Amino acid sequence: MIIRSLELSNFRNYEKLNISFSPDVTILYGDNAQGKTNVLEALYTASTTKSQKGSKDKDMIKFNESESHIRMMVEDGDIKRRIDMHLKSTKQKGVAIDGIPIRKASELYGIMNIISFSPDDLGIIKEGPAERRRFIDMELCQLDKLYMHNFSGYNRALDQRNNLLKQISFNAELKGTLNVWDEQLINFGEYLIEKRSLFIKEISGIASKIHGLLTDNKETLEIQYLPSTDKESFRSELLSLREKDIILKMTNVGPHRDDMIFMVNGQDARKYGSQGQQRTAALTLKLAEIELVKKKTGKNPVLLLDDVLSELDRNRQNKLLENISGVQTIVTCTGLEEFIKNRIKYDKVYRVNAGIITEE
Repeated sequence: MIIRSLELSNFRNYEKLNISFSPDVTILYGDNAQGKTNVLEALYTASTTKSQKGSKDKDMIKFNESESHIRMMVEDGDIKRRIDMHLKSTKQKGVAIDGIPIRKASELYGIMNIISFSPDDLGIIKEGPAERRRFIDMELCQLDKLYMHNFSGYNRALDQRNNLLKQISFNAELKGTLNVWDEQLINFGEYLIEKRSLFIKEISGIASKIHGLLTDNKETLEIQYLPSTDKESFRSELLSLREKDIILKMTNVGPHRDDMIFMVNGQDARKYGSQGQQRTAALTLKLAEIELVKKKTGKNPVLLLDDVLSELDRNRQNKLLENISGVQTIVTCTGLEEFIKNRIKYDKVYRVNAGIITEE
């Protein structure tokens, strides 16, 4: 599973771009704020319909333009696919696979499994729970279309319920209509809780082995799921908190409040881990993500490394690069010194300058 090429029109700082990628390692280098990350964002968006940075569609459209186009050519063995994406500033994006429009984002998921690793991901250990939930959901949505269906349904029901909670303060008669959204929230939420629990157990097992290799078995790592409530208790807790929800005008229990914790040598890495331990745990998580995709799909994912090598010391750089052999990797960096110094193999090199990409 590899990405062969990418074409952009009015995407971020690119008026036009046509670029091809090596099946192995492709490097995009240049000064900061020249457009390197924008290429990776386009690849991720075309693979998942969402920006890895959480950007809205209108924010990815070139300034003073009303729409943008992305075309990505991918290969899976002998199968070649074309993904076209049409971003619009005022309407929902349009997506087509091999020229056939799709109606649901779930139809796109699974064609290309893609993993992004950036300096922001190094903060997944120490940042708030929203970042960790986003990691869980993005990976599960790529691996399980049914999860994506339930995830979307849960978020829709949650938005409707929260809006209703706000309206009840003005019209108490609306209180009875909460039952409709409660049932939807429970049905979708129970599925999410179950799947997240299984996912965390599985990725923790893989991560534990990888972390041992990264630290020469000097440290242990366990990832634990911290659900807001368990599957069996969700219904009773949601109903028992109804009056509190009405007062606070928000839903106070459910998967939207889940978290996970990284235990290094039996201690919470967020609270007690050194910066080095936190970075190693984050690196472990990404490598475990790669292995999990391989295990679930039987195929290698595509890895996007966005200026992350400069954030890792040489030992962690080497460990990362040793563990991604055979995985198509697209790397951004400010210079080639580290690659030359460490004799790291790469196949294609592009210099990026003010939205102009030149192959070297």
